[in-house]
Amino acid sequence: MDETTLPVLLVDDDPDLLKLLSIRLQRAGLAVCTSESGRDALTFLRTRQAAAVVTDLKMDRMDGLELLGEIEAHYPLLPVILMTAHGSIPDAISATQQGAFAFLTKPLDAAELITTLRRAVARNASAGGGGREPIQHEWRAGIVFRSVAMESTLQEAELAAASNASIVIQSESGTGKEVLARAIHDASHRSAEPFVAVNCTAIPENLFESEMFGHRKGAFTGATKDRVGFFQRAEGGTLFLDEVGEMPLAFQAKMLRALQELTIEPLGSDGSVPVNVRVICATHRNLEDAILDGGFREDLFYRLAVVTLRLPPLAERREDIPLLAQHFLESFRGDGPARGFSSDAMERLMGADWPGNVRQLANVVQQCMVLGRSRIIPESLVERALKGRSATFAPLAEARDRFEFDYLSRLLHTTEGNVAQAARLAQRNRSEFYKLLKKHDLDPARYRQGASPG
Repeated sequence: MDETTLPVLLVDDDPDLLKLLSIRLQRAGLAVCTSESGRDALTFLRTRQAAAVVTDLKMDRMDGLELLGEIEAHYPLLPVILMTAHGSIPDAISATQQGAFAFLTKPLDAAELITTLRRAVARNASAGGGGREPIQHEWRAGIVFRSVAMESTLQEAELAAASNASIVIQSESGTGKEVLARAIHDASHRSAEPFVAVNCTAIPENLFESEMFGHRKGAFTGATKDRVGFFQRAEGGTLFLDEVGEMPLAFQAKMLRALQELTIEPLGSDGSVPVNVRVICATHRNLEDAILDGGFREDLFYRLAVVTLRLPPLAERREDIPLLAQHFLESFRGDGPARGFSSDAMERLMGADWPGNVRQLANVVQQCMVLGRSRIIPESLVERALKGRSATFAPLAEARDRFEFDYLSRLLHTTEGNVAQAARLAQRNRSEFYKLLKKHDLDPARYRQGASPG
């Protein structure tokens, strides 16, 4: 039985027990990795993914509950199973309140552990919590992540993909909007048909209509043969318009008519041509502001933005940085000898402000690969690639709000949307807790078992 492509991470300071459990789990068809301390386990999770974590409760330096807390804070979708020879009701209650998937006592029943792990692995796969995609989500297999922010966006994207609705992806430059658009195409019933990407900033204004709709021979000076436009090239599939906010205003009315009537008129043609395409647009601009400024038609906006998706910038998904950095390191392996980052180098990457987002991170990693001389990239090389850019600090009020949101979200995740229990854990009365939820627009129902957090 192929449970998952991701390993189970076993954590215990007893090497003999680790070896014994590894053999038993491997015989059951599970891939296994081991760590002999909580700190080692966190180091593992910074650059690799796990399907689940099984950890001893009583360990030196960092015990199982502390490790659970760190995992809940940084990898909230990753299930954790605690085991101990000192099992007690208070320990079990504390572990489950903190979000443990299960609590098992030693001597372990191997069959019970394997059954529990299979349930944990199945839950993690259905949530996409390992950071890479399970088999049933092949459409987003190329998107490297483990953050809740990206999981939420991808769940919305999957719902949108099932329809023919036009989509606008709004995000900063360099976040991977085309990657998301292609993933949506792959998740849709149009996946076997073409995906055609068009950068609106690369088309001269006077050629826009010809490029989009095509033209007939002799339609204008230089039109020496018929040309098929982007709409017809994407027939049956998806037309992706990057930086749609740069579309010339004069062309926008023709674009609106094409979307409304599902037909186009190639230049020089004496008739219309039916088209069947799904349009996905992307922009780093706020199109609603562009409407107010007169640079974008309001009616076209509502035709395009049936669904709006927000792709979070890298600064809002810092837990993805180690995974992305390692992914790029492997992609650029032919550029140098490096195979990993020092801990200081990784901390520097995670603390940078990343105005260029994922694209900038890829550039920094490649520069480190080209200039590096050892298997481990040092902090000094990362610093040079970042050109000394220092980490930015949000205003105190903004940082406090961000902490409150993350804290409340983790509480609701832990209690599966039980407000009374979450309020007790936060040591706040229920009325005050509801006010905090309202302030941050958090709906407890989204966190209840079986509900989609998106």
